[in-house]
Amino acid sequence: MAEARRIVVTGMGAVSAAGIGAPALWQSARDGRSCVGEARFARPYRGRIRIAAQVQDFDPACYLSAIELPLCDPVTQYLLVAADEAVAQAGLAFAKPMGPRTATIIGTGVGGMHTMENALYLTLVEQGRPDPLAIPRHIASAGPSQASIRYGSTGPCFAVASACSSATQAIGMGAHLIRSGYVDRAIVGGTEDCITNSTMLAWEAMRVLTPDACRPFSKGRNGMVVGAGAAVFILEDAELARARGAEALAEIAGYGTSADAKDPVRPDAQGAAACMRYALADAAVEGDEIDYVNAHGTGTTANDATEAEALRLVFGNRLSTIPVSSTKPIHGHALGAAGALELVVTIGAVRENVAPPTINWREADVKCPVDAVPNEARPMPIRTALTNSFAFGGINASLVVRRAA
Repeated sequence: MAEARRIVVTGMGAVSAAGIGAPALWQSARDGRSCVGEARFARPYRGRIRIAAQVQDFDPACYLSAIELPLCDPVTQYLLVAADEAVAQAGLAFAKPMGPRTATIIGTGVGGMHTMENALYLTLVEQGRPDPLAIPRHIASAGPSQASIRYGSTGPCFAVASACSSATQAIGMGAHLIRSGYVDRAIVGGTEDCITNSTMLAWEAMRVLTPDACRPFSKGRNGMVVGAGAAVFILEDAELARARGAEALAEIAGYGTSADAKDPVRPDAQGAAACMRYALADAAVEGDEIDYVNAHGTGTTANDATEAEALRLVFGNRLSTIPVSSTKPIHGHALGAAGALELVVTIGAVRENVAPPTINWREADVKCPVDAVPNEARPMPIRTALTNSFAFGGINASLVVRRAA
């Protein structure tokens, strides 16, 4: 039986509340610099929660042509800018078209929410006329299809819409398509921007948003902060990447996914634990080989306690010795893009041997018996890391990331 293909990351890019670029995101996470601030809205906002991790001062006209702009909601704009960065770092800027051996798989929770809100409330209700480009701009597949057009990638092209697990599933599926031999390269990642009047009111109504600060795993935590942005990765067969002289930033060693099949909103420790075990098995690594966990860690009461229990089920007594941090207090919970932004952070941790901190942490909670790397980054050897994404509907996804050989 032929040896399984190894999958490496040769390029990555990001647009986030930290600014343009993957380095800006990683440096903010590593340094514990929060990018959360007062939310800005296009129209008067009547909600109580007024903080978010928004993409600020982003001018899409600096990056996209006048022909592209009318077809691109902010989520697609962020995606293409992040993809351009990833493609350039991978040394593929002059490799267009990328052709049938390249897949394009992008995760998003809801797609173009700004377009949906503007088309329904502004254009149709206030102006009395429909927007003829609203549908192609709003649909979840707008991002991957626009990216495939931009880079001439004619292989598999689709969106993954699995709420907060979307990006991690997209990345995992891209890796498995390469491993299977179906493609040689994949443009993968996630994008989201649900910081709009109607969506923020809906999140607030669920009573899961914090009015002051996100504090994952800490006693006294009181909710999450919504974030926005995109992150994109170029995944390649390791041998083919080496043959063309591309640098491997990290290896995607394993991917696992599972469904709780229990409740639409309440997380389940058994389902999350199964997902992590699947990722470890896929990577052919044991639990004691994991040096760092980038947690889903939303800062809500139920999620953090459930994730801590799931980690205990997987790592047992060793859990107290594994750094488990959440960087959502830095870049917000970017929903369908969360796993992609956090993969940028996880790769940074592996490459620089630094566990990023969980900022805003106050004191230990007996329901979350994890080493949350409270408030300050921790230099330490990190060769293999696990990153988790858990979603409404009980959809779980995990990736194992390893330092490139």
